[in-house]
Amino acid sequence: MKLYRYLTGPDESAFCHRVTAALNKGWQLHGTPTLTFDAEQKRVICGQAIIKEVEGVEYTPDLKLSDF
Repeated sequence: MKLYRYLTGPDESAFCHRVTAALNKGWQLHGTPTLTFDAEQKRVICGQAIIKEVEGVEYTPDLKLSDF
């Protein structure tokens, strides 16, 4: 089964660490990162889609993707 997640967060090192941690758990980048500006908070928000192929798991809506 193929899993999909979309990570988002402020453009700071914590976001990069979340993406790095996911990559080291076997997730792969999917597409290009996105950026948007939150005018209310006056900060840039990053987004990155990631995917992972897993065996022996059946999809259910309550599946906690961050556990993989």
